[in-house]
Amino acid sequence: MLGRGEGTAAGAPQQLEWKFSQVFGERAAGEEVQEVDIISAIEFDRTGNHLATGDRGGRVVLFERTDTKDHGGNRMDLERMDYSISRHPEFRYKTEFQSHEPEFDYLKSLEIEEKINKIRWCQTANGALFLLSTNDKTIKFWKVQEKKVKKVCDLNVDLSGAIGNGPVVCSSTSTSSKPCMENGGCNGNPFSYSSINTSLTAGGVLSLRLPVVANNNETNLAAKCRRIYAHAHDYHINSISNNSDGETFISADDLRINLWNLEISNQSFNIVDVKPANMEDLTEVITSAEFHPTHCNMLAYSSSRGSIRLIDMRQSALCDTHSKLFEEQEVPGTRSFFTEIIASISDIKFAKDGRYILSRDYMTLKLWDVNMDSGPVATFQVHEYLRPKLCDLYENDSIFDKFECCLSGDGIRVATGSYSNMFRVFGCSGGSTETTLEASKNPMRRQIQTPSRPSKSLGTLPRVLRLGGADTSGVDVNGSSFDFTTKLLHLAWHPTENSLACAASNSLYMYYA
Repeated sequence: MLGRGEGTAAGAPQQLEWKFSQVFGERAAGEEVQEVDIISAIEFDRTGNHLATGDRGGRVVLFERTDTKDHGGNRMDLERMDYSISRHPEFRYKTEFQSHEPEFDYLKSLEIEEKINKIRWCQTANGALFLLSTNDKTIKFWKVQEKKVKKVCDLNVDLSGAIGNGPVVCSSTSTSSKPCMENGGCNGNPFSYSSINTSLTAGGVLSLRLPVVANNNETNLAAKCRRIYAHAHDYHINSISNNSDGETFISADDLRINLWNLEISNQSFNIVDVKPANMEDLTEVITSAEFHPTHCNMLAYSSSRGSIRLIDMRQSALCDTHSKLFEEQEVPGTRSFFTEIIASISDIKFAKDGRYILSRDYMTLKLWDVNMDSGPVATFQVHEYLRPKLCDLYENDSIFDKFECCLSGDGIRVATGSYSNMFRVFGCSGGSTETTLEASKNPMRRQIQTPSRPSKSLGTLPRVLRLGGADTSGVDVNGSSFDFTTKLLHLAWHPTENSLACAASNSLYMYYA
């Protein structure tokens, strides 16, 4: 990765050849996509063995990795033994549950849609999976766990009562070899009264035999909502982020960031508030927030004016002042009506080691060194070819699309989505190659590779790079006409491998290199 105090990396990372792995929810040609099925959030867990997606219908779908299980050990153990795994990553559907339902705020006469905005995995415990999901107003803490199916095997049936109330359900005795069924039934003849215990005691009373609940080897997955964190945001929630301490998390809306304890759902602490006394003085809003991956007291949030603020919660209870401010100075003479709109940051991500922050605005990806606030260490051109079309983009509201970004686990590559279901992968070092791929079974179909050319410095430091390919008006980076209706907004990079999960409408595509 760039930086480390000595400038750019010594050499460009090896060129990756991306290949199709799997697709879930692929639609047939001409098939109409339901609005509720469109994927709106995607997230790998810390190990990379589980993947969660959320959709506009309020559902959360979980996938689990299967190729590592076939080798009889987890992947880390196999890597320590230098075990060669030649097969590509494979996931399978695990379970799904309804996380949010549509609601109506009667006090504000406001409809609250069920769309899942963000999903974040929490620490696992006792074989159970925990995750946070949020819509515009309410955050929920979910526990997903395998539970053994319990069945009632022995019943004490009263003969006279059973005859008077219809068919008799037989019960197997404790020594019966008949297989048990759910709800107390068995596979024998339901009208065979001989299987019912009618033995009389000395006083002439039927003997009492209690039902027996038996556990078998069958299990099913159950999702249970453990806590609901509600009524803390006046504006739409755009971010949630787990703290490295495993106990707290933050939630952010347009004007405030709140700090929660996972165990306490009826109380939160407001740590950032950018709401002015007079709303007419409002100049920017919060667009994304993320905890530092290792320092539990540090977090960063981005704004609609293209700035990133790093704050330290040890300084004060209300973090009105920032520790560092990261923003790129505007080039004189380039300001236009669209300048502030395209400068708005839609997503930020910390690198795994916390040294770098990746940000995505409408036109570019920027990589920031937390130790250098004079400007980004690298800028990757994503939508520069759309600059002549900004008027059209504004008229059809595409200019307000919020694209996400992600970094590889080793921090030497970054990725983000674009239009026409395309996504782009960049190397972070000088001389690396940029790759553009399509979310389909043949990702290289419309792929081109453009050498990332270092150009003139954006700031005073010579090691700042501007990376990106040539731009053509009216066509996308591949020379094809672009389609604003098909856009790849959400994607996630596997935490330890070169594997990408991309959400294209209602389909989840997975690739490996």
